[in-house]
Amino acid sequence: MASKYPLVVYGISGYTGKIIAEYLTREGIPFVAAGRSRDRIEAELKKVPGNHVVDIVACEHTEAALTKLFEGAQVVANVVGPFGQLAEPVIKAALANKCHYLDTTGEPDYTLMLRDTYGDQFAANNTVAISACAAMWVTGMVAAEVALETPGIDSLDILYAPRGNPTPASTLSFLRMCCLPQLYKEDGVMKQWDPLAKFDVFVPGNHQIQAAVPWGGGFEPIWFENDSRVRNCKVAVSFTSREVVNLVHGRIVEYHELAKTRTAAEMEEITNAWGRAMSPDPDALIKEDPSIQRCMISVFARGNTVGKHLAFYGTSGYLQTGFLIAEACRRILIGRLKKVGYQPATAAFGHRELISAMQEAGLWCLEPVGY
Repeated sequence: MASKYPLVVYGISGYTGKIIAEYLTREGIPFVAAGRSRDRIEAELKKVPGNHVVDIVACEHTEAALTKLFEGAQVVANVVGPFGQLAEPVIKAALANKCHYLDTTGEPDYTLMLRDTYGDQFAANNTVAISACAAMWVTGMVAAEVALETPGIDSLDILYAPRGNPTPASTLSFLRMCCLPQLYKEDGVMKQWDPLAKFDVFVPGNHQIQAAVPWGGGFEPIWFENDSRVRNCKVAVSFTSREVVNLVHGRIVEYHELAKTRTAAEMEEITNAWGRAMSPDPDALIKEDPSIQRCMISVFARGNTVGKHLAFYGTSGYLQTGFLIAEACRRILIGRLKKVGYQPATAAFGHRELISAMQEAGLWCLEPVGY
């Protein structure tokens, strides 16, 4: 079945998909809600407030079925992960129909594949491919671009400090991305973090020193890889609970020990099993409370003779992600896309434009707190 509306949200029955649906409904944007089970999609959409203008479609996860589904569509928002395992048929189907493509993942190996294998094809189609159109890693990129507005800044040390519980899909994604090679940029050259790195950090707004890990290395170094403005870029992630960091780090240590005697495919199954064991019951997930689940981004930026520290404060990460996907789709559909090909959301839509939109939605501070 071909798409009835120009926007397809694939994988909408998950937690993030339902938040995307809510923001699309607020904006009055019609969409195709697609996934493997029509009954499940219908049941999950009943939990989403508002009167949806929606066409529900069940679809097999194959390139052929997805290519048929995307016929007539302009934009595909993919929320089916882990993306390194499942996204390629969606990408190929989007390309076959000359659709714009968005997803929510933070998996660095996957985004490098998207960039290097398919980026030029999206550009040739005059369409955009935006990976990690989500609170992680878009908000760090927004903060970085604000820092780079100061002449002379060429180095970025970015810290995410979220407070919240990952969804089942996110848990599977973050466990595989934490265990795979993680990148940073140093003196203009891309390098790999020590795979077992864990360190203490200062999180603005907290007197206690907290623990952090590279958490996949972040997408910011990848997006800035060929950007002459940025000589150095590192990203780390901390939490309000040192126990969470220790738990994730323990899995990373175990992963690298097991990987000595296992194949890559076997290791993918191992991280999936870990993720399922750690995941909350999907039916027990409660919508985030912005007074409890909050996020902040800290950026130390400097050049030879100039430097600054910026702290951005925001609400719940999944609410930000749902809004960012919906806002990106809205901007594409009304012709406000600035660049095509493989791009971060900041290049596709403008970092100041995203700040204004998120502030208007009550999700982010308008201006950073400077130190």
